[in-house]
Amino acid sequence: MDKLTTQQKERLCHLLKRLIDQDEARIIVRPNRDAFGYWFGGGSIVQDPSGTIWLSGRYRDYGDSRTGLDEGPRGLECAILRSDDGGNRFQKVSSWSKADLSRYSETVLSIEGTALHRLPDGSWELFISSEKERCYPEPFHDFQKPGTGVWSIDRMTGPTVEDLDPATLKPCLRNDEFPEYLHVKDPTIYDEPDGGTTMIFCSHPFSWASSNSGAATRPPGEEHFQVREWQLVPRGPCWDVAITRITCRLSVPRLGCFEDAPHASVYFYDGGECMRSHEQSSTGETRPRGYSCEEIGGAFFGYDDEPFSQLHRLSRTQPLFTSPWGTGASRYVDTLTTREGILAIWEQSQEDRSQPLVAHFLSLDEIAGILSGV
Repeated sequence: MDKLTTQQKERLCHLLKRLIDQDEARIIVRPNRDAFGYWFGGGSIVQDPSGTIWLSGRYRDYGDSRTGLDEGPRGLECAILRSDDGGNRFQKVSSWSKADLSRYSETVLSIEGTALHRLPDGSWELFISSEKERCYPEPFHDFQKPGTGVWSIDRMTGPTVEDLDPATLKPCLRNDEFPEYLHVKDPTIYDEPDGGTTMIFCSHPFSWASSNSGAATRPPGEEHFQVREWQLVPRGPCWDVAITRITCRLSVPRLGCFEDAPHASVYFYDGGECMRSHEQSSTGETRPRGYSCEEIGGAFFGYDDEPFSQLHRLSRTQPLFTSPWGTGASRYVDTLTTREGILAIWEQSQEDRSQPLVAHFLSLDEIAGILSGV
């Protein structure tokens, strides 16, 4: 199939930058403190048939995932919030600590990405990624630092969002076979036309040298996922050479220059040059820390009837989304398309280097104008 025209690419990139508008975004959920190392986000946003908007995420306090818990508690609470006013204000309705999520004699050390999903029968499921007290496989024991574990994804269910029950928590996706993709976390969930479900997830090797995106699928009516691909897309050639973590799939509105185009999607992703923090150059280009260690944002484009291998990178040499403050981090984008427009959420670094969850909304009229070149 023909790729994007120059006009389509320019207007689509303009739309994405207006949607993930760093200056116009407003804070909707603050972390526990307005300070470096304190975040809220890493979740999803969905709307139920009654119009209520539901939000999942995790509160993260200061720490370092590469050194265990010695430097701080890190991801300590998974939370569900609701909005009854179209996403203007959110109120916490449920939360679970690391102790609440520890099951099957595996202590949870930290909580990361989550995903909330409504099933065809009207019930709900919540996917939670957590680091559990497990040993690295042989012969990689020496790579495991004291106080660290292995990341995996669990699934919680309930008849309603407010009735999600931690007693239903079961392992959903874990890797005991391929050390090059040892840690699996940060699920992104979407429905397939045949009624099945796809989970895009992030993986890290035993060495924590990089991260990438894989995909698992679940047939209609079944409970279990099977990994389809461990590496959906190659890591980037430049600013995203170490990290390419897909966090959201957004259907391209069939408006303006896309009105008669085939069905297509944008895949937001987090990227970075390195899993360690780089020192600034004293003579070259000065860049925020988000280029290394703390992720910044990019996007793929793809037609829905083509495989992931055909995805086209919209951010080859530069990120699309970088916070103007703090470390520059801008990550964990998710979107909600409603009858009125598109609501986007993401973690955004602030001047104090905290990372609250922020949001920005574009109306359908604004979207149509951007894609029409008005």
